[in-house]
Amino acid sequence: MVRFVDVGNINRWAAETGVERILTDMVEYIERDFRRWPTFDKAPRVASHSPLGVIELMPTSDGVTYGFKYVNGHPSNPSRGLQTVTAFGVLADVQSGYPTFWSEMTVLTAFRTAATSAMVARALARPDSQTMAMIGTGTQSEFQALAFRGLLGINRLRVWDTDPDAIAKFVRNLAPLGFEIVVAASATDAVTGADIITTCTADKANATVLTDAMVGPGVHINAIGGDCPGKTELDGAILHRSDVFVEFTAQTRIEGEIQQMHPEFPVTEMWQVLLGQASGRTSVDQITVFDSVGFAIEDFSALRFLQDAVDQTRFYTDIDLVADPDDPKDLFGLVTAGAPVLV
Repeated sequence: MVRFVDVGNINRWAAETGVERILTDMVEYIERDFRRWPTFDKAPRVASHSPLGVIELMPTSDGVTYGFKYVNGHPSNPSRGLQTVTAFGVLADVQSGYPTFWSEMTVLTAFRTAATSAMVARALARPDSQTMAMIGTGTQSEFQALAFRGLLGINRLRVWDTDPDAIAKFVRNLAPLGFEIVVAASATDAVTGADIITTCTADKANATVLTDAMVGPGVHINAIGGDCPGKTELDGAILHRSDVFVEFTAQTRIEGEIQQMHPEFPVTEMWQVLLGQASGRTSVDQITVFDSVGFAIEDFSALRFLQDAVDQTRFYTDIDLVADPDDPKDLFGLVTAGAPVLV
């Protein structure tokens, strides 16, 4: 039997546990896995692109447990009443190859993306950071805000989106939770006085959401919208005067902001910073960029976290996913058991 967390169970678990607590607790699992980064199998995700979006598989293994996520990204889906991103994920035992855990990951991916952003910002942003600008108030925005408050104490938000309904949704969801929210008149207005800038837009285009003139000294940029070839958010000039940090370089050069740069453009992988093998922030005036595209190890961490969190609770069901005949060599006998005998 395989433990399965469906949408209803993950929603009930999140409501009972609290989103902010989940985000801060998940950081421990993600950071622990970043600190053992060299032990994992790593490869850029397998992507199938179409004019409307992308469908991807994201696999990894630490030699004991194998995990993968199926995920899509279709920016036009909301116009049809559908989610931009949907996902599910699986953990399996490497020794037997048997799956051990299966979960929805549309909600779980929102948690892991925000938790990863906050973990990186804790290492790279100025310790005195108090205000975050958020350009893009779509599906991921509330999770980002709660993660940054839970981990960095950021409670002051300056927000902007081209969609007024998305801004209204964001304010409606977060104002009751005690955030100080300023709805900006433009993206330029939003970043005024911000210590951290989060860009999270959905359009599959080489956009310039953040121009070079909008970025002052000492800012940490959490660039999480770019996640496939041909989709960027930052003016390339910003990258040239920043120190850029990534998850897995080979994937980010294909999908991230640095796809705009020469193949030898210097970047630092975050696991090296967390292990003290590379420098993070070295001065108050330094501009740091987290060029985040999402990597399979983060999903692996999130699945392990969820598996442990729901253990011995009512938030999962057991499903009969693996055919298991009494004789491992007689699968045919399993499908014909009970069939009438013809004479």
